[in-house]
Amino acid sequence: MKKNVFYAQSGGVTPVINATALGLIKSVISDKKNFGKIFAGKNGIIGALKEELIDISKEDLRELEKLKFTPGGAFGSCRLKLKDPIKNKREFQRILEVFNAHNIGYFFYNGGGDSQDTTLKLSQFFKSMNYDIKCIGLPKTIDNDLPITDNCPGFGTAAKYIAVSTYEASLDVASMAESSTKVFILEVMGRHAGWLAAASGIIKTTDADAPHIILLPEVIFNSKKFLQKVDQIVKKEGHCVVVTSEGIRDKKKEFVSSSKDKDSFGHAQLGGVAPKLAALVTTSLKHKVHWSVSDYLQRASRHIGSKIDVSQAFELGKKSIQFAKQGRNEIMLTIKGKKKNGKYAWSIGYTELKNVANKEKSLPSNYISSDNFGITNKCKEYILNLVKGEDYPTYKNGIPKYAKLKKILIKKKLKKFLL
Repeated sequence: MKKNVFYAQSGGVTPVINATALGLIKSVISDKKNFGKIFAGKNGIIGALKEELIDISKEDLRELEKLKFTPGGAFGSCRLKLKDPIKNKREFQRILEVFNAHNIGYFFYNGGGDSQDTTLKLSQFFKSMNYDIKCIGLPKTIDNDLPITDNCPGFGTAAKYIAVSTYEASLDVASMAESSTKVFILEVMGRHAGWLAAASGIIKTTDADAPHIILLPEVIFNSKKFLQKVDQIVKKEGHCVVVTSEGIRDKKKEFVSSSKDKDSFGHAQLGGVAPKLAALVTTSLKHKVHWSVSDYLQRASRHIGSKIDVSQAFELGKKSIQFAKQGRNEIMLTIKGKKKNGKYAWSIGYTELKNVANKEKSLPSNYISSDNFGITNKCKEYILNLVKGEDYPTYKNGIPKYAKLKKILIKKKLKKFLL
């Protein structure tokens, strides 16, 4: 009997996570010889725990095709990290029961480092229970902080959005600086890795160009040096554009923007560094400051999608099914970037889940400028490769046409489970 497929999305979503879903879905649907039905977890792994499985066969194929251009998590995502299966066997046992009840033999989890950890734990638990299932991780994170893979799907588009937004905002600030705002601060995501903030630097061709200052989590924030740099630039250029990662830390290695709140993965809730920096500049230098937080806009920026990013995301979904047919298990797919005839080229590979679970990749030191307030040409080249090309959605009446799914759940077979 052919086994069914379970796919789920996890963690903060990206502009192209649904492109990966579409690549996987189309590959399963077209291979009736090796696969049964395909289900999607409603709200990630929570869907498995609550036995809320979306029946993909009930969806309109024309709407499914739109997934390639649709931001957000089409099936719902979640921030739920499964704990140690020895101490918390209840959740793992429940997922096994749900998968067994619905003849699921393939589990694909689309997420970042914490999500790969969940995939690894489930795989090891299934093995211990002699349950035959292939567990495969699919990478995604706009933070671009997964190791082994050359880059992460979602980063290219988010990077493009940040670069373009910084460019456009800088033109606005420059035009009004004589009598209005002197300093503009843009806050972007990036807890421990400064890839997104670094992306703003690809628009810079001369010292006079914005962004004039990039603050990275890899560099200890020094308020005195920061204020000196801001003042110097304002006096020279008439205005200063700053792009900061949400995760910059002080000399005590504490987040400048940290709050007491924690997310479901146990991470400190970040956000709010821009207004803190703005207050610092206003108080110390008396300059008029405006600030903005890109927040969800950067990870929902599918309207400005990078063609490379979309293509890689889609291909990962397709390739994951090929690896599953080969019997691969306990792996995460990776992107291998390289130069071919002087141009950027890429291919899809894989690594063992243990190499990426709960691990992060920071911005290399040779990607950070010598003054610690910018990026090097090497970094610029790396990011430019990932933002190239446009892949716009179809528009109607000036608005993108995004997928609207039915998300019909299959009939439950088990008793209700309380989280």
